[in-house]
Amino acid sequence: MPPAATSWPCESCGAALTFDPKSGQLACGHCGHVQPMPDLPVRDRHRALAEHDLDTALRGALPPSAMEEVRVSRCPGCGAELELGEQVEATTCAFCATPVVPQQVPHRAIRPQALLPFAVPERDARAAMVNWLGRLWFAPNGLQDYARKGRLLTGIYVPFWTFDAATRSRYAGQRGDAYYETQWVTVNVNGKSERREQRVRKIRWTAVRGWVSRRFDDVLVIGSDSLPRGYTEALAPWDLSALQPHAAEYLSGFQAEAYSVPLDQGHGRAREIMAEVITGDARRAIGGDEQRIERIDTDWSEETFKHVLLPVWTAAYRYGGKSYRFVVNGQTGKVKGERPWSVWKIAVAVVLGLAVAGVLAWAGQHLQ
Repeated sequence: MPPAATSWPCESCGAALTFDPKSGQLACGHCGHVQPMPDLPVRDRHRALAEHDLDTALRGALPPSAMEEVRVSRCPGCGAELELGEQVEATTCAFCATPVVPQQVPHRAIRPQALLPFAVPERDARAAMVNWLGRLWFAPNGLQDYARKGRLLTGIYVPFWTFDAATRSRYAGQRGDAYYETQWVTVNVNGKSERREQRVRKIRWTAVRGWVSRRFDDVLVIGSDSLPRGYTEALAPWDLSALQPHAAEYLSGFQAEAYSVPLDQGHGRAREIMAEVITGDARRAIGGDEQRIERIDTDWSEETFKHVLLPVWTAAYRYGGKSYRFVVNGQTGKVKGERPWSVWKIAVAVVLGLAVAGVLAWAGQHLQ
């Protein structure tokens, strides 16, 4: 496991404690001592999980308590911005396995308010990844064995933004109601022309206007470019009701990534996601068999956000001269990765397919 940014000595033997996903406590891998996580009072817990006003943050006017100075090191391979402790001399990137040397460039950033603790141990995450590979047709058998016996997966907390909003949208468009007309058509039957009746579907369009409203809660947007969006979207859903106030103890034994997608860009992506939902609401409000939406104007209010960290197990392997990257949801064990292909398996399948086709053709000719 890569060194953590912060560590706690074991009260029993002095070795470094790490957060144990299975027990949800700090555990010593040397002597087995377990230390409970700090328990916040309800009032402090609610304060830690409170939303920030979006407009205030976009104006750069958040209170000092909501900000922090972070030291990040940029991966030269994939661009991930990793938060490394001062005691770390070098490590490898959790996303692409590229060596990373701490650069220790400080900058001001919005402090993470909450995180989802790792709930899936590394052993279970690895088993889920190996099983996922085993279910892929045409995947190299050697890669599955390599993943099973290879180096440990890296646990990393990935930055996300969550956005809330109240919306009221005015739409204009057309409602399409289907009806049918009977028409006579000429068709060719056994070389002869025949006249037949045919039912033809048509649409009657009516202009419509109206309003739809919706409240959005915790719309998730990844705050990093280190993973393709398809990867993180494939790891959903996340149970955000299990968010815990940010505490450094949860990071013991894990890496953390600093956000590289600024708040304003994350907000823009969140509005795109919300706009797709609003469009669906407008279509349902219009009704009918088909809908044409000409315009939607949305009023946005009560916009707030949180900066949270979500747990991801990552693995990057080089096999057969190619790199393969896999991620596992650290809360649910859901897997996503680059699909590997075995040239030999594909070749064998093609040969077998041609052989079967040949046998069927021969049988068809000799059994007539």
